Amino acid sequence: MNVDDVKAAAGRIKAEVGKAITGQADTVDLMLTALFAGGHILLEGPPGTAKTMIARSFAQALGVVYGRIQFTPDLMPGDIVGSNIYNFQTGQFTLTRGPIFCDLLLADEINRTPPKTQAALLEAMQENAVTFDGTTHSLGSNFMVVATQNPIEHQGVYPLPEAQLDRFLFKHKVSYPSASEERAIIVHHGGAGARKIEDFEIEAQLDGDDLQAALATVSSVTLVDEVVDYIARLVRATRDSAELEVGASPRAGVMLARAARARAALDGRAYVIPDDVKTLAVPALRHRVLLSPAAQIDGREIEQIVGDLVDRTEAPR
Repeated sequence: MNVDDVKAAAGRIKAEVGKAITGQADTVDLMLTALFAGGHILLEGPPGTAKTMIARSFAQALGVVYGRIQFTPDLMPGDIVGSNIYNFQTGQFTLTRGPIFCDLLLADEINRTPPKTQAALLEAMQENAVTFDGTTHSLGSNFMVVATQNPIEHQGVYPLPEAQLDRFLFKHKVSYPSASEERAIIVHHGGAGARKIEDFEIEAQLDGDDLQAALATVSSVTLVDEVVDYIARLVRATRDSAELEVGASPRAGVMLARAARARAALDGRAYVIPDDVKTLAVPALRHRVLLSPAAQIDGREIEQIVGDLVDRTEAPR
């Protein structure tokens, strides 16, 4: 598989997702970038913006094993990863796998569960494995988390710890559709009965081997030293900014480089250009930095500050 094959596969996946989803092209593009970069994505948006349906349609178009966890305040870590249950008939412990054992996991309303339960995802997102009762169980190299959260609710929610946020490659803000898209949504989904995801006849466009080949292709995309230096300068600029109390971690630079490679492959290029980094900088960094008290008082937004840093950081020509 070469970069042209990756671009073609991405186009087919977007076409299949488009059978069920109207608009949200930027969301699907970022999900594809996260997929081919081997990362995870956090979707933040108000209710009714199709975050869950996008994830389900995406998984179906990929042809991967899909799992969903509806996060609630009473959810326990064992409800996610599973446990060993004693069987009184056989006198042995039986492994009961949790819903995390899948290829694409939808962590729905992830901020509705306490940090203790959120932490059950930390090892899975970093190591593609979970450990319980002293035994480590692999989740496979294709494991991906698509998490959602609602930004307008403040009762009964638990903000994600910084360590959890840093595991996500992207944080993407899902916006309301345009007027024409909203009308199309009403026409498309406003029939007599609620349409199930199966009704859209979304067909799988990849299998496990194809996905592994695509990941190998992305990892071979050329990243020249000048672009590496640019990524490093940009990440370090977040730590030197007076408007940010906490800057991005070294992991941010590593993941931004992977994402830039994936972005290049999705465009059919075998090399990264600075514009790949610029395009992905805000979704890759917005959740890894914290505003300074002065910036909060001034009403500054993280996206604006990161965007200004991108503009001020000299890019290679």
